[in-house]
Amino acid sequence: MTDTAFLVDDDLRARLGLWQRELSAVRRLAPNTLEAYGRDVAQFLAFLAEHTGGPVTRDTLKGMRAADIRAFMARRRAENAGSRSLARSLSGLKSFFGYLEREGIVTTEALNAIRTPRQARSLPKALTVAEARAAVAGTAELEDRPWVAARDMAVLSLCYGAGLRIAEALSLSRADLEGEVMRVTGKGGKTRLVPLIAPVRQAIEAYLRLCPFSIGPRETLFRGVRGGALSPRLIQLRVAQLRGAFGLPPTASPHALRHSFATHLLGRGGDLRAIQELLGHASLSTTQIYTAVDTERLLESYRTAHPRAEG
Repeated sequence: MTDTAFLVDDDLRARLGLWQRELSAVRRLAPNTLEAYGRDVAQFLAFLAEHTGGPVTRDTLKGMRAADIRAFMARRRAENAGSRSLARSLSGLKSFFGYLEREGIVTTEALNAIRTPRQARSLPKALTVAEARAAVAGTAELEDRPWVAARDMAVLSLCYGAGLRIAEALSLSRADLEGEVMRVTGKGGKTRLVPLIAPVRQAIEAYLRLCPFSIGPRETLFRGVRGGALSPRLIQLRVAQLRGAFGLPPTASPHALRHSFATHLLGRGGDLRAIQELLGHASLSTTQIYTAVDTERLLESYRTAHPRAEG
């Protein structure tokens, strides 16, 4: 969290620490979310401290009005914060003040009066089937070291063939691969079972045969050239190479392969609930965005191919 030494009194500083421990241990928020929430709350406390001319106390928060929060949001927007960042800031504030309310310190009436900024919902940029295959299989043409080429192909196979986030793929161990399924640890430490289809398993086995390092059953599966855990940045750079070599669109990325996995499944008649489970989405509404992607794909096909599309 951003340093709050001069923003709040000792009591609230202790409460901030307890709140963050609750988010980490009880709610099991991802480290990046935890850091962002802490930063957002610290920014708001700095704003209040500036306006009150001293450290924020319980009395400061008890006297807080909806107008104070709107002024903070206006300041953030003036600093070019987008709707997504503002929505996250508000979410972080509601979490902290919700904790304080449960502790009997303040109420959340002022926050409850603030509406979450509307966000333009962007559609995931899926690759075509041919582009996705080129991204997965093309590493052998760009890499002279066979084991590195096999490693990168295995990682990208997990993104496209199993719909894994890059962090999920890189956190796998041998013990996570169980027959025809694998155990994936996703956001917030939640685990799910994902089918391990034959091409993905074969790509992983090819990598393990060539890998020069001994890997124990509970150790990280994918290694860098010095034997340490593989950095996601190296896979991102590999995909950047693939974009140039194979003329892939600028949106091609490891995460785009995950989007392509979901979009292509849906396009072949995959069940939305099943895709939700495979992706590890907590809410079906998050997965439903792929219905819009598939509809847009169909409309584009219609516009380019149907003889009456221009009418």
